[in-house]
Amino acid sequence: MNHFLDIHKTGAAELRGMIDQARAMKEARKGLPKGAPDAEQPLKDHIVALIFEKPSTRTRVSFDVGVRQMGGQTLVLSSADMQLGHGETIADTARVLSRYVDLIMIRTFEEEKLLELAKHATVPVINGLTDRTHPCQIMADILTFEEHHGPIKGKKVVWTGDGNNVAASFLHAAGQFGFDLTFAGPEQLDPEPEFVEFARSKGVKVEIERDAAKAVEGADLVVADTWVSMHDKDAAARHNLLQPYQVNAELMAHAKPDALFMHCLPAHRGEEVTDEVMDGPQSVIFDEAENRLHAQKAIMRWCLEK
Repeated sequence: MNHFLDIHKTGAAELRGMIDQARAMKEARKGLPKGAPDAEQPLKDHIVALIFEKPSTRTRVSFDVGVRQMGGQTLVLSSADMQLGHGETIADTARVLSRYVDLIMIRTFEEEKLLELAKHATVPVINGLTDRTHPCQIMADILTFEEHHGPIKGKKVVWTGDGNNVAASFLHAAGQFGFDLTFAGPEQLDPEPEFVEFARSKGVKVEIERDAAKAVEGADLVVADTWVSMHDKDAAARHNLLQPYQVNAELMAHAKPDALFMHCLPAHRGEEVTDEVMDGPQSVIFDEAENRLHAQKAIMRWCLEK
């Protein structure tokens, strides 16, 4: 069963194949209207369940559009439509959905829900986000970087801010794609040691640096994310801790002159990043957002062996 649960749980060669296919599919769509079907229709007669316990803009739209472009249909389910693990066990929900649909994507809070759903489903399951990881986003980020700067292997990526779920998947990707990663953030918000050790076990350099300016020296890519996620309740404390790690023009000046800036969005402008950087020439945030569509189409094709 080709579940796409996390970057470190999928082979490096398979991940590379997905990135290459995503790029080819994107190239093939040049000049087509957004609603035009792909030349290939690998999801024809297929139904994909999109489960959202956590609200979303990019994840929902990109998966929905991607399925339609590849000839399939979507069934979108929210917390209001189902009580995953409450009114019915996750295992039973997985078994039932597997009788109706060909593929399940879930965006949820607890990683345990994702893992139990995958354990009992008889169709592939995709991790659209959990509190621990966000692999689809980082696949889009790899695609974006390579469109602009070529192979990411051997490059230096700097993560600024909170060692959150997106940072975790970047560490997994560092190991699988062979790039170095520096985490610049307060000790209280360091990424989980397990994620750091995975990347280091693959032979890449992972550094923890408290000085943001020092961290971004020689960086090929600087990445930020929101300081306060939708489930965080300690906003004021987080702002105080993270203020020294704001990405602004002064900080970007320490990176390579052609360094890129990424943010998975939505952004709180003026907090983790300034407008000057967000809207500046080094920012590729909207390419990054678009590439969620293309990367996820390739992931779905891999899951369904299409």
